[in-house]
Amino acid sequence: MKGLLRNIILLLFLAGCLPAIAEAVKRPNLVFILADDLGYGDIHCLNPSRGKIATPCLDRLASQGMIFSEAHSSSAVCTPSRYSILTGRYNWRSRLQSGVLEGFSPPLIAPGRLTVPELLSRHGYHTACIGKWHLGLTYAKKDGKPDYAGLIADGPTTHGFDYFFGIAASADMPPFAYVENNHFTQFPGVTKKWVRSGIAAPDFEAVDVLPELVRKAGLFIGASAIAKQPFFLYLPLTAPHTPLVPTKEWQGRSGLGDYGDFVMETDWAVGEVLTALESHGVAGNTLVMLASDNGCAPYIGVADLEQQGHFPSAERRGYKADIWDGGHRIPFLVRWPDRVKAGSRSDQLVCLVDLLATCADLLEVKLPANAGEDSVSLLPAFFGTAAAPLHEAVVSHSINGSFAIRQGRWKLELCPDSGGWSDPKPGSKAAQTLPPVQLYDLLPDVGERTNVWQLHPEIVAQLTRLLEKYVADGRSTAGPSTVNDVPVKLRKVKPLSRDSNGKPVTHD
Repeated sequence: MKGLLRNIILLLFLAGCLPAIAEAVKRPNLVFILADDLGYGDIHCLNPSRGKIATPCLDRLASQGMIFSEAHSSSAVCTPSRYSILTGRYNWRSRLQSGVLEGFSPPLIAPGRLTVPELLSRHGYHTACIGKWHLGLTYAKKDGKPDYAGLIADGPTTHGFDYFFGIAASADMPPFAYVENNHFTQFPGVTKKWVRSGIAAPDFEAVDVLPELVRKAGLFIGASAIAKQPFFLYLPLTAPHTPLVPTKEWQGRSGLGDYGDFVMETDWAVGEVLTALESHGVAGNTLVMLASDNGCAPYIGVADLEQQGHFPSAERRGYKADIWDGGHRIPFLVRWPDRVKAGSRSDQLVCLVDLLATCADLLEVKLPANAGEDSVSLLPAFFGTAAAPLHEAVVSHSINGSFAIRQGRWKLELCPDSGGWSDPKPGSKAAQTLPPVQLYDLLPDVGERTNVWQLHPEIVAQLTRLLEKYVADGRSTAGPSTVNDVPVKLRKVKPLSRDSNGKPVTHD
């Protein structure tokens, strides 16, 4: 009798658990690969007539899934974009109103703010960040100085990641040392230089970083597959950002110099991740998303590349840091063999800020009112069921804090200049003679060459009001108003920082 009762209880328990177990099995693994400074036109299949770099792995990823033709980062530089990816919130709602953080900057994500990995962790996902953090860390102090042997607080593992391995900021920013979870893997007690000089771990070499991140990513995928637990891998790569350090195997492969070689090695890195998913038998139910944090950096030798027939921004104007599309229009490739049609394409206007709402939609949960204020789910685009624009409008930001808002064919920029490093630069004599705003009809003028602000004052007024509303409401999606972290000025025109020779500072 007791045995029968025990079996009945066990059956009832399993009956209650089976839906949850089935749901966990059904949910996909998530891999979000973020290239660093990879231009839309650097991927060959996206720019076949004006792209000269071979990217077979990225081309294969595109052919096996969906290409987004109008994906944008929230900012034309990296720290702000990373903030938006993880929080679902425009970067300019935070204290960072221009520029980027440094390797020793304090954390940007506020305590208590919901992030993508935290949401996924609450629903049974194993989460890892492997790569470039660049959102600030809190270093231990001893006698008022950094204690590199102490714990590193308020980093990835504070904001929802179960595991972190990577570097504090860009590969040309000290500290030049690996961080694992909340400590340096080797005491940074020497000085090294990659563009900048700074404290470094003795064994740390920039050329080794990309292969090491790939190796760690493979180990994480393998361990997660064995554990049969759904996982989220956020893989913010350090390439092809400066320093341009392709390994010996890739040097000279592109015929376009170090940058082309480094793009090819970045392509290889993506291919290794895809191979790891396939070899561990989890590729079919893994949603892979590949994006870049902003456009290609002009200081890597863009002029020389274009003379050789390679255009990293494809047909768009501008590059990294600029308010024009070349600064923030990015590659975005999505593959989910079980659900996303191979060889498909979406022309939906989307933004990197959309990851949080997409994950919530996958989990079939509602975001709190004070989270993901600017994020919309991309699942209707992934599944080809979207009958209308997913975004009412998308807002972009340049390095000096200039704003742009895009709605349909129209793009309004609240500055007379590039907002970044291209001519006319902010504060330049040329900029002082230009109209205060730029309005472009992207249908006939995708290159943003003809400013039609005087011909369409009603569009200028309409888009300005919409942007003002987004700022005032603290959100651009439906929901109760929230508060920005700091007052937001819509018009910010100031000169760029310059070095001792009077040249603009161009590296982040």
